[in-house]
Amino acid sequence: MRKLRKIRLRRIITFSIFNLVFSIVLAPFIVFWGPFEATKTLAVGSILTSRHPQVVEAFLSKEEISEIVNKYDSAASQPDSPIWRTVSDAAAGITIEDIQGKSFKGKVMLVKDPKRIKVAVTKELEVSGERVSDLVKDTGAIAGINGGGFYDPNGAGNGAFPDGLTVHNGKIVHNNVGNKSTDIVALDKDGKLIVGQITADDVKKKNIQEAVSFWPTLIQDGKKGVFQDSTWGVAPRTAIGQKADGTIILVVIDGRQATWSWGAKMSDLYSLFKDYDAVNAVNLDGGSSTELFYNGKVINKLWNWAGERYLPNAFVVLPE
Repeated sequence: MRKLRKIRLRRIITFSIFNLVFSIVLAPFIVFWGPFEATKTLAVGSILTSRHPQVVEAFLSKEEISEIVNKYDSAASQPDSPIWRTVSDAAAGITIEDIQGKSFKGKVMLVKDPKRIKVAVTKELEVSGERVSDLVKDTGAIAGINGGGFYDPNGAGNGAFPDGLTVHNGKIVHNNVGNKSTDIVALDKDGKLIVGQITADDVKKKNIQEAVSFWPTLIQDGKKGVFQDSTWGVAPRTAIGQKADGTIILVVIDGRQATWSWGAKMSDLYSLFKDYDAVNAVNLDGGSSTELFYNGKVINKLWNWAGERYLPNAFVVLPE
């Protein structure tokens, strides 16, 4: 009798494992070749901006991909709205709000004094990156979000090399673009957010104190930046903006989590910053890097199954 039960249990386990593996193998074919156009469009937009864009090319031709991603651009005038805002926490000079659109959820941190925002850089630059939580603790800050982009010349994948220009306390601490024009996310000595393109020589000329590199610019001096949803797809997002009164707007949007939040398009981010009356705003590194750390814990839902990612820099919020 016991032997018979063991045999039945083994069959059930084998059957369950077979169905699980079969579903995983079959899933991409259903997504890319199935009848669900909305699912296909969302998947293509998300994967193209991930670390494995070649997955899409394995299932769809260049013509099919082009046709699908162009749907994003035609929909850019119809952002994911309305956006619901709810205050979830408040402290001296800081307000945190939960935000929710049709297909995304996230957090917004409003920091009244822009001079509290600094760039934190990994202690082992060009050797190893650090987690946002470590960068916050290293600097004695109370909060932080992931910062600019990075590259991986040695294939180590440990976030040791920031891309573009990185500036801290008015000094260039890393530069892999020479004096070529590069996209910048910067704060000058007065706490004004500077976005767009600059050169290394402009760091002193513009009195830039803190900076990382990323793009696209969403709003510059009150005007909409140039970007295409088809280029960026739908993904977890991190971004920074500023109101006319100097208030800094830090944004994290969760993504690639079907039961929680799909992510946002660039047009969604643009609309969000317009809703917050930003005069300048720019996208930061997103995807599995997207994180908001506050009061000793990560307060958004990370997409990275391994937890916090190791990064070369972050924007941190110092105590008053």
